[in-house]
Amino acid sequence: MASGGQDPSSIPAEELSRLTDDIIGALKTVYDPEIPADIYELGLIYKIDIDDGRNVDVEMTLTAPGCPVAGEMPIWVENAVGSVDGVGQVKVEIVFDPPWTPERMSEEAQVAVGWY
Repeated sequence: MASGGQDPSSIPAEELSRLTDDIIGALKTVYDPEIPADIYELGLIYKIDIDDGRNVDVEMTLTAPGCPVAGEMPIWVENAVGSVDGVGQVKVEIVFDPPWTPERMSEEAQVAVGWY
């Protein structure tokens, strides 16, 4: 769903906020096996869309196109987000534009990998 001309959500703001927080919490349980930090703090999550039916679309990337868990990572993300109370269907799409760079990492992730 494109931002800009998007209609406001029919989900009450308080519930939307809780869902968003819970989804982010779930994403923080998924770790990149090669880097000791979760995928959210690594900056691998580009977009989270929650539609009025509480279905969730996630756009994410990988640290490298040849990532050895490229086939499994979307399933891990789908399972984590799908475990959130109130979430309907989950669709995860891997994108490589824009490419991931270490600058996308949070300070927390930089500390975890010893880059800070």
